[in-house]
Amino acid sequence: FRNLDDPNKFVWLRGFSSMEARARGLAEFYGGPEWKSRRNAANETIIDNDNVLLLRPVHPASAFVLTDELRAAMNARRPGPGLVIATVYHIDPTDAKERDFIEFFEQTMTPLLVAAGAPVIASFVPERSANNFPGLPVREGEHVFVWFSRFASAAAYERFQRSLGNTPLWRDSVAVELSSKVREPATLRLAPTARSRLHG
Repeated sequence: FRNLDDPNKFVWLRGFSSMEARARGLAEFYGGPEWKSRRNAANETIIDNDNVLLLRPVHPASAFVLTDELRAAMNARRPGPGLVIATVYHIDPTDAKERDFIEFFEQTMTPLLVAAGAPVIASFVPERSANNFPGLPVREGEHVFVWFSRFASAAAYERFQRSLGNTPLWRDSVAVELSSKVREPATLRLAPTARSRLHG
């Protein structure tokens, strides 16, 4: 994804069926001929690649559900459709507080978000096990809750923001409670690239 608020940043998501599959897949890729033949050229384009979170779905049902449609050709240049929004909340670093926040998000926030036009398509918390591919460092000790939504266009996202902000229950109660639970959230407006399987 291209980060619409910072042209010098590129965001990507990689998913694996398990931590074991992650270690195996990354080892095969970074140890394979395709990466080795392109490694130097790729690394020359990257200033910083350490802003990485290792996450797992909150529940099995909160993982991404991707269609089986064919991806665009390798040389495709046309951007993917729509807009993907990632929101990162930094939450209290205890298991009890994490459970409390998940309940608050799912039972109180989600109905209002959906009613205002933002489907919650996935949600994640940090993976508790150690990074099993240390060649790719991750941000250790993070306590976050990350959720994703998608929109047909930037205009649709703006309509959602107006609708949510004009919802009395959100404005006068839920937003106030949210601000007491988390630091200022990081919101990423992500434009899918041509070959992204996740889009608006």
